[in-house]
Amino acid sequence: MRMSHFFIPTLKEAPKDAVLKSHIYMIRGGFIHQIGSGIYNFLPLGTIVLNKIKSIIRTEMNKAGSNEIVMGFLTPATLWQKSGRYNQYSELAIFRDRKGAEYVLGPTHEECVTEIVKTYIKSYKQLPLSLYQIHVKFRDEMRPRFGLLRGREFVMADTYSFHIDKACLDKEFENMRQTYSRIFKALGLDFRIVEADSGAIGGSGSREFMILANSGEDTVVTCNQCEYASNIEAAKRRPKTCDDIPPQATSPYHKFETPNVQTIDDLSKFFNVNPFFLIKAIVKKVVFADREDVAIFFMRGKDKLESTKALNALKDIDSEVLNMEDAAIDFLEKYGLPKGSIGPIHIRNLTGSDFIIFDEELRDGEDLICGANEDGFHYVGVNLMEFEGLVYRDLVEVQEEDGCPKCDGILQYSKGIEVGHIFKLGDKYSQPMEAEFLDSNGKNQPFVMGCYGIGVTRLLSAILEQKADDKGCVWGNVAPFKLDIIVSNIKNLEQMVLGEKIYATCVNLGFDVILDDRNERFGRKINDFELIGFEYALIIGKKLQDKKVELIKREGLEKQELDSHKIIEILENILI
Repeated sequence: MRMSHFFIPTLKEAPKDAVLKSHIYMIRGGFIHQIGSGIYNFLPLGTIVLNKIKSIIRTEMNKAGSNEIVMGFLTPATLWQKSGRYNQYSELAIFRDRKGAEYVLGPTHEECVTEIVKTYIKSYKQLPLSLYQIHVKFRDEMRPRFGLLRGREFVMADTYSFHIDKACLDKEFENMRQTYSRIFKALGLDFRIVEADSGAIGGSGSREFMILANSGEDTVVTCNQCEYASNIEAAKRRPKTCDDIPPQATSPYHKFETPNVQTIDDLSKFFNVNPFFLIKAIVKKVVFADREDVAIFFMRGKDKLESTKALNALKDIDSEVLNMEDAAIDFLEKYGLPKGSIGPIHIRNLTGSDFIIFDEELRDGEDLICGANEDGFHYVGVNLMEFEGLVYRDLVEVQEEDGCPKCDGILQYSKGIEVGHIFKLGDKYSQPMEAEFLDSNGKNQPFVMGCYGIGVTRLLSAILEQKADDKGCVWGNVAPFKLDIIVSNIKNLEQMVLGEKIYATCVNLGFDVILDDRNERFGRKINDFELIGFEYALIIGKKLQDKKVELIKREGLEKQELDSHKIIEILENILI
């Protein structure tokens, strides 16, 4: 390819709404063009990088034994209604055709692929089966931002596996974990496999693949001694116990007047006790499709509520729960809850709520202090082991310096970008969609499923967030061209002849090469090389009179002078 014939609309200035370097460089470098909110066109350079990433994914997926298919972008809404996700998927976009039939713009394809397998797979002898596609998706993001990192339209490599039992699923889950690891290693990325929440996809055994980058939206919790890693939404810690806290004086159970005490800090100072022995109440509004309710979460005094864990706990109690919101003062008053003195004793009678949930680290807690559900009063000497029927869940948001749940290490935060996610779905979709096969005993059984996804377009941003420098893109082995031959002065016959010769030889050898034969200043050409991020640049300039050319590796901008008459032999070893 000759740059004089190539469509590369580079820009000097970044768009005003671009914040992250990946967004800035891809717009300035002529990789993508925004056509709408969260919707991008891929220009020639972007298309080349996208296809190189797809090729790596496709190669590894085929090696893993998965079959490539292409499912329709539109899925009948009836399938989503049958699976139960139609009213639960908040980013769902609905399309009606001229006859009024409803279709879903595919954000993910569990329903569609389950219908395919239900139609054709009838016996356990046809299992296991793995199907994948690399296809466009659409999710109606409320706040699309950061370029390709959080767009509404994007490309995903999504895989779905079908099994006779959980043991078979476990094998495929491990197969996909290793396959995804090979994909991200082939892309030259520094990543972590972390425990994660399953979110709107559902299922269990969820793992995320996180690219470590300071600009990442996700907080990754890692141990400083072992390999434990988790998204903060699912992170666990070594439980804190009384052994970690200085002992306090015990007190018999009774109500105590606490005037003007409304915060945990106030309560800790008032009783001169560690917040570990205080029960904190966090009130939330529970949102259903047609009503609302109140939830009260109880935790130890200094712990923080992790919102995803809390929402999952609510959905465990009632699957119809849609969301959870902060509770305003008037909402507290509606349920007779006094600000600053809310406690678990008689709380169900007061509110009538089924959503009274205790953090797991409060289980069987002794000598605790809690609100009395009366302004200016608290209970002391509370022993939770004396109460029956309490609901416990892991609710705590893990903090830095907490203990690792796997070893004696300490937990710390990093920032990451999610680029892959694998799930054990079980029968979450096959059961409601009546997708069954005949087992070895001739009995109908629901398929045991797994699903696995890679954000293909998101990977372009993730690569740059991790690798790009202050001059522009660094792509590694998915650079749009491996070699950029820069002829410093196209009017210099000697330079141009050598450039053409090297270019023709590289093309004949099948190398991925572009010739910068534009009638532009050398400064513009080298700036474009750095901005776009070709893997190497070969500079044919003034040094040619001394039989020298210069080779620059984009990553690190390492330079070396080479003999011009040996350049083809050298390039063969580098570009092969």
